[in-house]
Amino acid sequence: MALDDKKSRFKYVGTTPNRPDGVDKVTGKAQYGADITAPGMLTGAILRSPHPHARIVSIDTSAAEAIPGVRAVVTGKDFAPVEDQGFADIGETCMARDKVLYDGHPVAAVAATTPAIAKAAIRAIKVEYAPLPHVTDVDEAMRPDAPVVLEGRALEHVPAGMSQNVTNTCEFGHGDVEAGFAKADLVLERSFKVAAAHQGYIEPHACMASVTSDGRADLYCCTQGHFFVRAVCSALMGMEASQLRVTASEIGGGFGGKTTVFIEPVALMLSKKSGRPVKLVMTRDEVFKASGPTVHASIDCKIGMTKDGRITAGDMTLRYSGGAWPSGTIEMGAQAGFAAYDMPAVRTIGWTALTNRPKEISYRAPGAPQAVYAVEAVIDEMCQQLGLDPLKTRLKNAAAKGTLSSYGVTFDEIGMVATLEAAQAHPHWSAPLGPNQGRGVAAGFWFNFGGNTCVTLNINTDGTASVTEGNPDIGGSRASISLMAAEELGIRYENVRTIVADTASLGYNDNTDGSRVTFAVGLATIKAARAAIKVMCERAAALWGIDAEAVDWIDGAAHPSGPNAGKFPPMTLAEIAAQSFQTGGPIAGHHEVNVDGAGVSFGVHICDVEVDPETGHTLVKRYTVVQDAGKAVHPTYVEGQMQGGAVQGIGWALNEEYIYGKDGRLQNAGFLDYRIPVASDLPKIDTVILEIPNPGHPYGVRGVGETPIVPPLAAVTNAVSRTIGKRMYQVPMSPPRILSAIKGA
Repeated sequence: MALDDKKSRFKYVGTTPNRPDGVDKVTGKAQYGADITAPGMLTGAILRSPHPHARIVSIDTSAAEAIPGVRAVVTGKDFAPVEDQGFADIGETCMARDKVLYDGHPVAAVAATTPAIAKAAIRAIKVEYAPLPHVTDVDEAMRPDAPVVLEGRALEHVPAGMSQNVTNTCEFGHGDVEAGFAKADLVLERSFKVAAAHQGYIEPHACMASVTSDGRADLYCCTQGHFFVRAVCSALMGMEASQLRVTASEIGGGFGGKTTVFIEPVALMLSKKSGRPVKLVMTRDEVFKASGPTVHASIDCKIGMTKDGRITAGDMTLRYSGGAWPSGTIEMGAQAGFAAYDMPAVRTIGWTALTNRPKEISYRAPGAPQAVYAVEAVIDEMCQQLGLDPLKTRLKNAAAKGTLSSYGVTFDEIGMVATLEAAQAHPHWSAPLGPNQGRGVAAGFWFNFGGNTCVTLNINTDGTASVTEGNPDIGGSRASISLMAAEELGIRYENVRTIVADTASLGYNDNTDGSRVTFAVGLATIKAARAAIKVMCERAAALWGIDAEAVDWIDGAAHPSGPNAGKFPPMTLAEIAAQSFQTGGPIAGHHEVNVDGAGVSFGVHICDVEVDPETGHTLVKRYTVVQDAGKAVHPTYVEGQMQGGAVQGIGWALNEEYIYGKDGRLQNAGFLDYRIPVASDLPKIDTVILEIPNPGHPYGVRGVGETPIVPPLAAVTNAVSRTIGKRMYQVPMSPPRILSAIKGA
């Protein structure tokens, strides 16, 4: 096989070997963020604001500093200003400067010899606040007379005269929308509200920092991107990046919520001031109050359709708030909303406004679930009014290869039509329903990303291989990467070990997010393996006394390419590796790249619910996920991603939301009041994996982790709406809201 060929037949890829981290995790040997310790380590604690918006008049830390056992106290004044505005915003999220901007905003931190002393020191700090008016709803924040969260943060293209809270706007689309509506037999416009939801990871944020007297530092943390952690923390600490080494621990869930920093710079500063290692671990209350949930949204969606189900135009306005600092999520939502359909005329306008909430952070496909929810709900309602089959209608309008997307890209090979057809053919779609039951369907889309990636693959002298990559494993990537390395090298999966290196051991890698890792790191691993194969072919050629171009690599061994190359027996990888020290030295392959060509992803979900008409309680009875994976490298992991995203979307649709009181304080900062689904709430999630190869990857891989959370808000909404005979326009659809709709209140 030529080294740049694409593969369609596989020996190891597509199998389901045991996960390499399984034994350590089930036996308790795996090291998570809170498990890291060091000699002489101190405990850190953070004092947080009880106000959603206030000016800090003064902070008196003298009483805390006088407590025996307290080794350091930190406030915002300990951090020097940084030029990069994005890093500066993250720094202010971690520690307030002149104002507090949300309930739970850090104002000071301590490091002490015991947790009890640290808590006592926090209580001893005296802070004088001057409360300011607050705003926690995006629609209210956009009013001209709304309390101003931050001044002067609007981008240049935001129209004059708007509230200073409005920081960004964007527009995507093509065609004449008004002319499209004129061709429609039915034009329907609806407004929606989507609450902010938390990622719900079980492991709280945790880190251990150690800064030495010579200015060098080590940081251990649970993160989805330790290279980004290094970039942010070194900037906030005024350090050179080379002086800070960051090591990613095992991660107990992230889903996008651990792609930034919340406590790491504070731990580093406490360590610097105390001269001792410092561990910081968030409580669950702190996780909810002060680590980013999703944006919350207000949406207007208008669609035109002919009586036979052809969409003639779509127009949508999105209003997102990502908390107290500017957010770019609106652009992803605006691009994703109509992306599943081939439309002659479409327009999406997005707005971002500041509110007195914690800084938003990703949750799987950031911004897409909210926008797609509105589009899919309106399409379903139109199908009801026109008496149309909701799957056939979507098929009639489905995007395909050559479609000009709603955000300007012309699609290559995509799986929208295939997922709809597979859903239509699935037994679930035609299964009978019982009393008080209904069925909903929705499609979903995500872009998928590539990004900066660096991989090293070493051939060991015993014929095994070691892969070093720089992305924390949050979804089975070590297994998938090992499978791709084994496939390329032609050796057993068990003979490959993939490790996640620290920031001093490898070139820069972007975060584990956007469903990029299996695609991007997999591609780099394949390229690194092919580089090592090239070296091994050269070594075999030298031993045989022939040109390297006359050697082929087949099934894990070097072969003469034909009779003219000589009649030499094949040399296996193990045989070449065993002689490597005598033929030129160690054998390795390396590849670094800024990858593009990730290939978009589509999915279709079918949901059956049963609604109790007396209580409004909703039970999901059956759920099916159909999705294009490009190539399922490890099908069990792919199924897990599809099921996990669906479950999180179901929770968001029915229960999960941030609830702020009139005082601007979060009322449900814990799993008792912020209810995520448990096993007894759910049926088995059926999955159908489709494989429409991505042209941008040697094995056809597409990311799969983001798309599954996009359709559920609409699929569940459509099922509930059809069950109760009333349309729902707000999520989550809690029992009181459903009961109110049933009673017509």
